[in-house]
Amino acid sequence: MTTALITGSTAGIGAAFARRLAADGHDLVLVARNTERLREQATELHDRHGIEAEVLTADLSEDEGIEAVAARLTDRRNPVDLLVNNAGFGNKGRYLDVPTADELRMLKVHCEAVLRLTSAAAEAMRDRGRGGVINVASVAAFVPRGTYGASKAWVVQFTQGAARDLADSGVRLMALCPGFVRTEFHQRAGMGTDNIPGWMWLDADKLVSVALADLARGKSLSVPDPRYKALMGLVKVTPRGLLGGVTSRTGRRYGPR
Repeated sequence: MTTALITGSTAGIGAAFARRLAADGHDLVLVARNTERLREQATELHDRHGIEAEVLTADLSEDEGIEAVAARLTDRRNPVDLLVNNAGFGNKGRYLDVPTADELRMLKVHCEAVLRLTSAAAEAMRDRGRGGVINVASVAAFVPRGTYGASKAWVVQFTQGAARDLADSGVRLMALCPGFVRTEFHQRAGMGTDNIPGWMWLDADKLVSVALADLARGKSLSVPDPRYKALMGLVKVTPRGLLGGVTSRTGRRYGPR
């Protein structure tokens, strides 16, 4: 039986990964900031699927939290076979409307924590000759719109580059780029979602199924829905100057308020 570690496991995409992996028989290490919610989740998954679910409370915007998770990933006696770097959040407001301290906190979680945890996991996995890492990014990585998108673009570039470097090691790395998913993400950021068209919303459980299948196929990038794949195809052929204006107008029309 293998073990998966999931950051941001108590809600949204992270919770969907936990449900699916537990149902498939994987033991879990559940990571989030709220100990009570983690314990409730661990108990539910253990009782329903008979797996072992370990709780690790950590705030990945703090060095102490990152170090605690990295230490668990490098525990050779209890190896982690799959890491899902899912923890993340958004800031409400345009550039210069958001305090720099809040932007730096987001970069700490989206970039520094992802780098340090991926490195800790991948090194241990390389030594064993097997393992996988899924870094949750966003389709926002492919359009010039805001600090959030810039941080997710870093996740994509880092993950695909690392995947090439480790191609012959038995370790698979993949960036997962979903669109809008109904989670606590927007609520926590104080963003309304009533103006987002219904067709743009994705189901978290279906998203996870596609992501795991793409990882098994050896893909380094997963855009888990035909609608968003089509949109990303248009993005690739649109001039960057025009794309910036379009995404700015679209963001004002459809983006969270």
